[in-house]
Amino acid sequence: MIRTISFFAIFIVFGACKKNYHPRETITISIEKFKLDSTSIRAIEIVNDSSLVYAGSNGDIGIITSSGKLRATKKIITDTIIPHFRALAFNKEAFYALSVGNPALLYQYKNNQINIIYKETHEKVFYDSMKFFDELNGIAMGDPTDNCLSILLTRDGGKTWGKIPCENLPKISDGEAAFAASNTNIAIVGKNAWIVTGGIKARIFHTADMGLTWSVYQTPIIQGKNTTGIYSVDFFNENKGIICGGDYLDKFGNSANKAITTDGGKTWKVVAENKAPKYVSCVQYIPNTDGKEVLAVSTNGVFYSNNSGETWQKVSDEGFYTIRVVSKNTAWLSGNETIAKMTIN
Repeated sequence: MIRTISFFAIFIVFGACKKNYHPRETITISIEKFKLDSTSIRAIEIVNDSSLVYAGSNGDIGIITSSGKLRATKKIITDTIIPHFRALAFNKEAFYALSVGNPALLYQYKNNQINIIYKETHEKVFYDSMKFFDELNGIAMGDPTDNCLSILLTRDGGKTWGKIPCENLPKISDGEAAFAASNTNIAIVGKNAWIVTGGIKARIFHTADMGLTWSVYQTPIIQGKNTTGIYSVDFFNENKGIICGGDYLDKFGNSANKAITTDGGKTWKVVAENKAPKYVSCVQYIPNTDGKEVLAVSTNGVFYSNNSGETWQKVSDEGFYTIRVVSKNTAWLSGNETIAKMTIN
């Protein structure tokens, strides 16, 4: 009995010593740009602390180091097709790049070799984003070719991919699709994945078992036109998440374009209504900040929040398509013919 009480007392002491994270009031940033031969770079992923893999619009895929050195770059042409990449993912075995348009071509880049491991031909095919749950399980999503979203799964580390039949997915609404703006249509935490849509409807598709079963939730994000909806999603944990977007044709409109959830995406609250940032193409939590610090980018600039997205500060006028955050002090961005390393202070 004495040992039990002592252990409990020690547990209370250690628990009481745990401090809540106090976010930075503001940040300053510096941006170092590296120009690339690609008209549009919307797909980037962190490899490690010092390098980034990218896939661009001219069939280019490669790795860039923090010093700006390019390595393992490839220029891909399949027959006469120059693939336009907007979806990219990787595990320890290989990189995977998925092209938009018809035909959709999924390339594996492994040991300096490029192979097509999935091909889909359809007049409506258009893939937007991809991501891995773990070393074996991955997911890619795209616009509907039938009455559901196009969702691909791999269970063998990317060697083979298969499309989920529509009878196993929620039905899509007329005029509902997705935006290939920043390769962040998918957020993953554990076995959970959240997929965002836009257009006539802007909704959240959620799986808690790596794609076996699905639910769909409504959101308050602006919708009703082909260019409105959710452009990006990120989750800090299984409950806390953020979605951003707007209207691509109204980049200075800022009504109902940012929302947060605390119940895993079932319900959402609009934040920073009629305040910056306006149109957003990518949003990401900053690691090790308890889900409080967030960065958002678009061609309007770079924005920072220190209260989980409730309010925002503009920290740069530089425009980008997407961002990946390495740490509290480092992030990577990409845009038109550009990849950039961002130092955060």
